[in-house]
Amino acid sequence: MTDKTPSPARRSVYLLPNLFTTGALFSGFYSIIASSQGLVEHACIAIFIAAILDGLDGRVARLTNTQSEFGVQYDSLSDLISFGMAPALLVYHWSLESLRDQGATAGKLGWLAAFLYAACAALRLARFNSQVGSVDKRWFIGLASPAAAAVLASFVWTFHGLGWTDGDELSLPILALTVIVALLMVSRVRYTSFKGSSDGPRSERVPFVVLVLVVIALIALALAPARTLLCVFGLYALSGPVMLLKRRRPGATA
Repeated sequence: MTDKTPSPARRSVYLLPNLFTTGALFSGFYSIIASSQGLVEHACIAIFIAAILDGLDGRVARLTNTQSEFGVQYDSLSDLISFGMAPALLVYHWSLESLRDQGATAGKLGWLAAFLYAACAALRLARFNSQVGSVDKRWFIGLASPAAAAVLASFVWTFHGLGWTDGDELSLPILALTVIVALLMVSRVRYTSFKGSSDGPRSERVPFVVLVLVVIALIALALAPARTLLCVFGLYALSGPVMLLKRRRPGATA
């Protein structure tokens, strides 16, 4: 009779993807603390670090064949903090909080917009988990929460770097942006997931020009990270509604 008890080495492999998830959770939590202390740039960068780690944990789990239901649920809870609560509190502390100076109603609109974003992120994650086995992996239904968080964080980071140490004068644009991004998360608008298709490696090939564009993007990122990220994720957020309008034109194919 053989002993089928998992070896310590095997158990340690399962720890690896969850370490990345924990790192993403830590980054999201740090962003919240930094936002409350007025460390705007630190808070924004922490959200992007969380996004990088969030992208790595799933890949590490697949490469090491250590996917688990625990990892899926833990990842979702981490995403709620890093891409739901952290961006919501970032825009609130930097800008929306100042709406209180315009009256009690305006002040309520500020924190309600931040709550709407956090709630939509939670709903987006719950819907994604419930549909993960029944949707086309080439597409996200609704704007993914990391991309939504990146839009808000890059916007704040860009304008903070341009001299708006606080966002009091931008409270109304930030209010509108927060609400729009929140609603895009729970919409039925399709966004490309950049995961290719299930037709094999050949279907994941990309034109040579894409590699050139990636190199250009990396150079721009080194020169002006905040503005480059705002352009990239802003265009991605707009791509869903634009493709939807194209599909609805007379004679357009689905």
